[in-house]
Amino acid sequence: MYYDLTRKILFAQDPEKAHDITIGMLKKIGKTPLRAMLDGRVQGSPRNVMGLDFANPVGLAAGLDKNGECLDAWFALGFGFVEIGTVTPLAQGGNDKPRLFRVLDAEGIINRMGFNNKGVDYLVEQVKQVKHRTGLVGINIGKNKDTPVEHGKDDYLICLNKVYEHADYVAVNISSPNTPGLRSMQYGDALDDLLASLKERQTELEKKHNRYVPIAVKIAPDMTHEEIAQTADSFVRHSIDGVIATNTTLSREEIKGLPHCDEAGGLSGKPLQLRSTEFVQRLSTELDGKLPIIGVGGIDSLASAEAKMSAGADLVQIYSGFIYKGPPLIHNLVKNLR
Repeated sequence: MYYDLTRKILFAQDPEKAHDITIGMLKKIGKTPLRAMLDGRVQGSPRNVMGLDFANPVGLAAGLDKNGECLDAWFALGFGFVEIGTVTPLAQGGNDKPRLFRVLDAEGIINRMGFNNKGVDYLVEQVKQVKHRTGLVGINIGKNKDTPVEHGKDDYLICLNKVYEHADYVAVNISSPNTPGLRSMQYGDALDDLLASLKERQTELEKKHNRYVPIAVKIAPDMTHEEIAQTADSFVRHSIDGVIATNTTLSREEIKGLPHCDEAGGLSGKPLQLRSTEFVQRLSTELDGKLPIIGVGGIDSLASAEAKMSAGADLVQIYSGFIYKGPPLIHNLVKNLR
């Protein structure tokens, strides 16, 4: 009930302003005794995925806490794992505003944020300051906008070096539609080159830190069946530890005629739900159990989370559903997902 009022207040604001207010409040509350107000932790169903023990299968997707400033608060709310970022080697402002839009009638969100973040060094400092790390932390890494795509690999390696010892797993974002050319890294020789370099560096860092940190790759839902098959083959050949499916979509099929439907950027939320679930199912068929899948995209209820699991996901993440439904969604999923 209390979130209905909170949502009315936040939704009266510009979307990005509402986001900034939320992050600011959670950052402050999470580091004080007021954190107890957020405590919504319930007993969940543990999972072992990528060699990691998850207290429950419900995670926060990357993009909401880009700089890792609210980890204490997210864990208090009951998430089994939290993916922070996307973070880049250098701080960057992202794309011009306005760049975030609510598609209210469809419970969707369009964003063209452009990897706005304070840089990897700032994020690492935030992770170091976490007081109540009761769940697992994934760190999502990307490339700076000004780095040419042909040198993008270097940005991922810089970030991997810096976050490795502080992450429970590292997510590699090559699927945002808001950084020019980024999605081209999902295919063919560019993908193979990136994966080979990441795995080589992972081996070096494992020896250095005496600890293996899994690498998962986040991909887009806008692939053809052939592209899904080829990408899955690359992941298996390079022994990637997991796949996050999916990022936002460029399709507007589900929101035609609605306000903001023609805004550029990636569409998330309920309009992505079916497309993402179908993608997970096809990806799962191609992977044939060789790699785990973290399912994300439009999850806003227990039924939609169960659909992702039935399609082949081992874990799920929420973002837009959390914006529209609030903390009760976390509690419902954690308590009932089996």
